Amino acid sequence: MTPLRNRKIVLAARPAGEPKTSDFTLIEEELSDPGEGRALLRTLYLSLDPYMRGRMSAGKSYAPPVEIGDVMVGGAVSEVLRSSVVGLSPGDIVEGRTGWQAYAIAEGSGLRKVDPALGPVSTALGVLGMPGMTAYTGLLNLGQPKPGETVVVAAASGAVGSVVGQIAKIKGCRAIGIAGGQRKCDHVVNELGFDACLDHRSPDLADRLKAACPDGIDVYFENVGGAVFDAVLPLLNPFARVPVCGLIAHYNDVAPPPGPDRLPGLMRLVLSNRLMLRGFIVGDFAEQRGEFLEAMSRWIREGRVKYREDIVEGLEKAPEAFIGLLKGENFGKLLVRVAS
Repeated sequence: MTPLRNRKIVLAARPAGEPKTSDFTLIEEELSDPGEGRALLRTLYLSLDPYMRGRMSAGKSYAPPVEIGDVMVGGAVSEVLRSSVVGLSPGDIVEGRTGWQAYAIAEGSGLRKVDPALGPVSTALGVLGMPGMTAYTGLLNLGQPKPGETVVVAAASGAVGSVVGQIAKIKGCRAIGIAGGQRKCDHVVNELGFDACLDHRSPDLADRLKAACPDGIDVYFENVGGAVFDAVLPLLNPFARVPVCGLIAHYNDVAPPPGPDRLPGLMRLVLSNRLMLRGFIVGDFAEQRGEFLEAMSRWIREGRVKYREDIVEGLEKAPEAFIGLLKGENFGKLLVRVAS
């Protein structure tokens, strides 16, 4: 059998501030035989997600950084080409963290079969994958929404935020989204069913948010930080819950923001209003995967949850698309189609 040539994107340099295309390199190499207990995979879809920016840096985090010269980390949906893994056969579709590459060799322990009956296989990286499960577990376990409460969601047109708001509506809450631009806000209200959506670029965001939340905010699902959090903070009701999922406004920071130390003021509000702020990683709730898939696939079939995918064609486009993601240029779950 003619050896396969793999194309992969590796980390070429650690970015200072915003990543640049020169921080990535596309290389080709011959693939070795997968060997016993492993499978040879052909990547169909690659997921691009904000957390990858943190993995490009050497600082301490919840997961180790990508080393210079290593393939960029990322989830992918792939087709099994060859396998000596029990339970995996050629033609099976799997999801795993195989990275930014056209082919991968992986052990079975890091792979999950994708059930095409649940939806298009791309959804295993979006609404039926890590982003959807992040929304489900973060909102329900930490946000604990109750009927009649007001739930505010940052990055409301994105892969996580869009699902958070729709689950909030299913649970009987008012859902207020914050997104970048009128087009995204129109989608959030007219297609996803949020009660309102505000453009985070508006100079009067704080006033608009206050008008949209006359009874205050009971749950704020944090994806962004920055000016959005500044607008939300004064409106948090006593005993409000704030699941902290991401801080994309700060991922490219190279120094603390200018101005006075605002931590004492924040902590005073946390104390006086008995606020709950808790960061989480979706893996904290891994045991709820089956429950999540059952509920989310049912809501999709019933039309109660809708999703949007932003698909870029070609592995070589991944760096540019990822840089755009950090600037909010995507519209929906961002994917790279690597092969048909």
